[in-house]
Amino acid sequence: MKEDPRCCGTGTCIIDPEGRCWCGQQWDGEKMAMPKLDAPNPTPPSNQNGQASSSGESL
Repeated sequence: MKEDPRCCGTGTCIIDPEGRCWCGQQWDGEKMAMPKLDAPNPTPPSNQNGQASSSGESL
């Protein structure tokens, strides 16, 4: 079997077509690295009209 150039050197890498290894690292185009987490954007609470509440506004 041909060695994958994306392997970290352990010889145990199993890399899928998307560049993800079984260990959790992902190919970033240059090296294997832990993938960046996408944090969800928090949304402000809304009032009964569906608009964002501002401080001092009563419901």
